[in-house]
Amino acid sequence: MTAAASARQILTRLHEVMATRLHAQGKLDQVVDIIGECLSSEVCSIYLLREGMLELYATRGLDAGAVHVTRMAIGAGLTGIIAANVETLNLAEAKAHPDFQYRPETGEEKFHSFAGVPIVHRERAVGVLSVQHVEPRRYEPVEIEALQTTAMVLSELIYNAELVDEEEALGLSAAQTGPHTVSGLTLVKGLGSGIAAYHQPRVQITQVMAEDTEAERQRVYRAFDKMREQIDNLSVQAEFGVGGEHEEVLETYKMFAYDEGWSRRINEAIDSGLTAEAAIERVQQHTRMRMREIDDPLLAERMHDLEDLANRLVRIVSGQLGTAASQGLRSDTILIARNLGPAELLEYDRRRLKGVILEEGSLTAHVVIVARAMGVPVLGRATNIRGMVREGDEILLDAGAGSAVVRPSASVAEAFADRFAKSREKQAAYAQLRDVEPFTRCGTRIEVMVNAGLREDMSALAMTGADGIGLFRTEFQFLVSATLPQRERQQRLYRDVLDAAGDKPVIFRTVDIGGDKAVPYLASDTAQHDENPAMGWRALRLALTREGLMKAQARALLEAAAGRSLYVMFPMVSEPWEFDRAKVMFEDQRAFLRSKKKAVPEQVHYGAMLEVPALAEVLDLLLPKLSFLSVGTNDLTQFLFAADRANPRLAERYDWLSPSILRFLRRVVHGTVGSGVNLGVCGEMGGRRLEALALLGIGFTRLSITPAAVGPIKELVRKVDLSELSEAMTLWLASPETDVRVALSAWAEERDIETE
Repeated sequence: MTAAASARQILTRLHEVMATRLHAQGKLDQVVDIIGECLSSEVCSIYLLREGMLELYATRGLDAGAVHVTRMAIGAGLTGIIAANVETLNLAEAKAHPDFQYRPETGEEKFHSFAGVPIVHRERAVGVLSVQHVEPRRYEPVEIEALQTTAMVLSELIYNAELVDEEEALGLSAAQTGPHTVSGLTLVKGLGSGIAAYHQPRVQITQVMAEDTEAERQRVYRAFDKMREQIDNLSVQAEFGVGGEHEEVLETYKMFAYDEGWSRRINEAIDSGLTAEAAIERVQQHTRMRMREIDDPLLAERMHDLEDLANRLVRIVSGQLGTAASQGLRSDTILIARNLGPAELLEYDRRRLKGVILEEGSLTAHVVIVARAMGVPVLGRATNIRGMVREGDEILLDAGAGSAVVRPSASVAEAFADRFAKSREKQAAYAQLRDVEPFTRCGTRIEVMVNAGLREDMSALAMTGADGIGLFRTEFQFLVSATLPQRERQQRLYRDVLDAAGDKPVIFRTVDIGGDKAVPYLASDTAQHDENPAMGWRALRLALTREGLMKAQARALLEAAAGRSLYVMFPMVSEPWEFDRAKVMFEDQRAFLRSKKKAVPEQVHYGAMLEVPALAEVLDLLLPKLSFLSVGTNDLTQFLFAADRANPRLAERYDWLSPSILRFLRRVVHGTVGSGVNLGVCGEMGGRRLEALALLGIGFTRLSITPAAVGPIKELVRKVDLSELSEAMTLWLASPETDVRVALSAWAEERDIETE
């Protein structure tokens, strides 16, 4: 029997039971009998969440005296594990599982096999449906799918009969209705306060079992058509304008929207007797369970994209249309979501969207790129945030500190308001420095540039008065595109960037994809085949192999910069020959354009990123070939310490002010003296005031940082005497016992230099 037929048989009989006037307990008693008979299982039991415990509510096969007596804590025993993890268990020998707990009052000692599925309400387990059998055997997939479908029907019955308390179903306890601090992962830094709003208003599925299977199928087909139309329309309606990178993000969504496997699974769920809404939700539940088993963050991110579309689809088919964006934000808002697609973030009014908190989310997510461009702080990995927060709750978000306060007390809210006000005052003071050149007290001019990656980032030049773009990440266009960006599209972006920069320089870093920036159209070359992606086939290594990719980008940059100066920087150079080959590719394209009588740049300045430590050992060979050198502190740090910066257990372990880092950087500075090569730092290190002090003290005079850091760093520069600072740094780095962070902080405090 197929999964659909098996589930349909059960649902048909359940429909008859639910139509009777029996009380809820009587219906559950009949339900376990029906499931047991249809699956030829000797035991079928239903546990429901009551007062924080899973209580045996109905059973066929276990001792009837255990009903309403046997209770399991969430996370305790097999039943508790299913509820805690919202996952399915299928065991040939239950006693062999490390979490097995024997309950003598149930009389279950003779049963060996065990399978259980969560009964889910509003994405949380409110109960467990389980079956057992004397003979050791794993249940067939057809039986598991039938159980999962049945659990959806039980969820409706349980909710309508009010067998589970609503606050328990939402995961709220009395302690969770007062002030609460939520911790998470910083995805986009910033402060924000507002009223909590769910990105996706709750879709209430009022009918689970279908009356007419074919009618439900047609409803799904129509919903798919409308969803695809919406995705297409977003390209025109999005705020970033026609031709922006958001269009390429949406291309990824389109691939999923037309995925036949996804629609086939929904159709199979409808065949089992579910309504269109229930079928989509059924497939979504399966997707969530799969996501919990995925360790690869990039693959998990693609699964989130699929769930994003499923949420849109179920809203369309149910007629409960619109996210919080389409309904309109009525006040300053902190958006709450399990995860968020970049296309949906673009729909929000950025004037009222003050922050985003995600229950999941990752540093590699496409939405982070868009949020940073919008200037919206984002906190991710906020476990159970949707269980802690209700619509309308006040939230104070400090994404930079990785925390948010929900329903703050008056004193906490007042302190946050003071901090926010001081932050705004500082920002206003920094804004006054926009047209001020950053000279140190001793008269040294420090170049302060900004990092960028989107067309919209270029507005930061005018707002901050930065000296130029010290790093333009060209890979963003590749990362958010479903296909390899055509040369013409690349050229249009680069020309727009140069036009926006005017007479200020823009350093274009050639594409850095692969590693943690895998793209589907180069899957054979990227991270999925690397055990250590950060040190794998990425950046210049990949580009030199994919010559067509590199040549197309070279020509796009050269044509875009016709008649101007072009600054090109190659990432992850490990040895001089790699730089040589990359430069030859550019020069060959330059010669080709000249042969075709096409305009070319007046000058091309070539540079390299120093992020692979090995390059420091051969700088004497490379420097004569360079116009400029930029130290990429983010990657350099993880390579020096052999510590993956994406690993949360290591992210804060190694200090940028460690003598090992600073001594290495100082050696690079000394190695470039007299070479005529412009040396700088591009990375987060240069945007932190205390770390920037250290960089100035060891000899760096060019910093490329985030736009928000430009004002603070300009203000810092004007308070520093480099000779005094350099002397102090030399002394500290010569003494292994010195804690440079402590010593530098004290030095700055004595001179009234703020370091936060």
